[in-house]
This record gives sequence, structure tokens and C-alpha cells, in this order.
Amino acid sequence: MSPHPFRFAVQTFSASSGKEWRERARRIEALGYSTLHLADHFIGPGPALEATHHPLQELAAVPAMAVAAEATQSLRIGCRVFCIDYHHPAILAKEAATLDFFSEGRLELGLGAGWLEGEYVAAGIPFDRPGLRIERLAETVQVIKALMADGEPKIHGEHVHIEGFAGAPKPVQKPHPPIMIGGGGKKVLGLAAREADIVSFNFNNRSGVIGPEGVRTATAEATAEKVAWVRECAGDRADEIEFEVGAYFTFVTDDGAAVAKGMGGAFGLSAEDMMCHPHALIGTIDSICEELERRRELYGMSYVTIADNAMEAFAPVVARLA
Repeated sequence: MSPHPFRFAVQTFSASSGKEWRERARRIEALGYSTLHLADHFIGPGPALEATHHPLQELAAVPAMAVAAEATQSLRIGCRVFCIDYHHPAILAKEAATLDFFSEGRLELGLGAGWLEGEYVAAGIPFDRPGLRIERLAETVQVIKALMADGEPKIHGEHVHIEGFAGAPKPVQKPHPPIMIGGGGKKVLGLAAREADIVSFNFNNRSGVIGPEGVRTATAEATAEKVAWVRECAGDRADEIEFEVGAYFTFVTDDGAAVAKGMGGAFGLSAEDMMCHPHALIGTIDSICEELERRRELYGMSYVTIADNAMEAFAPVVARLA
């Protein structure tokens, strides 16, 4: 089967005003990116957030996605990814279907099992073991799919219970908006392989914070192993799934070697490791394009998300490959 065409997204966390947010969404669209992504984190500035090393997300995902959709014509909207422990699945299904309804079919529904332990603790949400959180994610996926389909689903799982009502509104995209499931461990990637339209490869965030350990769980060798897990679990549908990756370390530069050396040192990796790290894109426009082509051939990764601070510099790559 021929490889999926390249798609590029921008992930963004904040805005100085509503006007600036709308202008940014329009700029992302004008530059040729396919999708605007947010994340799903809710704690504000303070020691709880500082301890996680995670950037501040000022905007709640759902209303920010709605405003971005209203401000644009073709830009898709998404979240990498909704933490299912922060949302009742029936309510999340309704919000997602409504976003798809108002955007006229431009939603990508990202779902994850949750990982940022400090955020759970700060809000008094129980932070269960990974296996339990992934079980809840699996049941949540089934609920969302059922509520977006016809009929009145009756689901009584270990964690989720719904009965006696149909989902409304129905999404524009049938049978449901593309579902993205993200993660870095074998169990969650297996679930993604079985249930998702888009598999988002990430660090294994078992430490519950952002740091060097997570970066080292997603080297070229580790990612090749993750891709093999997904392909094995997906079976006959493997070629239908879109593989996405967040290029968190994107630097368009004429001195990629120096940047890679500095970053590698911070993470306990060599410069060579950083240059081929699937979550890094470092170098000139030409070299980045060549590396993306190589990774699509090697891993099947065709969908790449970058941070908003790199979107202008990276735009020539989008113009060439998208």
C-alpha cells in the first residue's frame, strides 16, 4: 500500500487575547498546516505545575477549539490528547460531536489515559496505576463510538456505565470523527492499534513528569519497537492507520550539529541520537525534508505536529511536502 500523504499540525497552548488566538488559527491555516492542536491540561501557574516541568496551558481545549474552527475555513481542530480521567465519557462524546457539528466535520478526537501525576494530585483526582487508566480509556472509546452511532447503547463496564439514551447531536463525520489515541507504552499502543484511526507515538511518561527519562524512551530504536507493536496488534488494518508524532524539538538551522550536541547532552544522548530522534527535527529545510521522507519510509510516520514557536520557520517544509 502506498504511504499516507504528509500532514502537519501546530500545537499551541496560550494566546494574549481572543483576537490574537483567531489570528493565529488563520495564520496556521494560511501556512498550509492541516490541524491546530491543543492539549488537555488545566492547572495554572504555581508549584504544582512547576514540579511537572510542563508548559502552562492557559486555554481550555474545548472552547479554544470551537473558536479556532469558527475563525477558519478548512483547518482541522484537535487535542493531543483529551485525558479521559478529566471528563465523563458521555459528556466528552457530546462535546466532541458538537464540535464536529459546528465545524462541519473538522474535528480530530484525541484520547489518552492521562500521565501528568502532579496535575491529578493538585486537583484531588486519584492517579491509578497505568493498567487501570488504560482500561478506562478502552471503555471510554467504546462509549464514544456507541453514542456517535445510531441507537441507545447499553454499556456496563468496570468503569463506565451508560443506558437509556441516544447520543445527540450526531457528528458530521461518519461513523465518528477520526480518533487519535496517543501513548508510549506497549499496552496503550496496542489499544490504539485496535481502535484508533490515528496512532500518536509519544514518550513513555511512566515517571509522571517531563524530563530526560521520557525523551530516552523514544529514541529511534525505541520508536521502531513501538511501531512494530502497533503493526502486530493492528493486523490487516495496519496500513489504514495514520501514524502521528510530536516533533517537540524542532529547530530550522544551518548548524544542526551544534544544536543536536547541546540538546543531546541535556538528555543523556549523543548528537547522532538527537539528529535521528523521532521527536526532533533539526537542520536545514532540505535536510529536514529528507529526514521526514526517510522516517515515513522507515516508520510509516506521515503526520507531524510541531510547536507554535516553530511554525513560521517550518512553513517551507509544509509547502514542500504537504
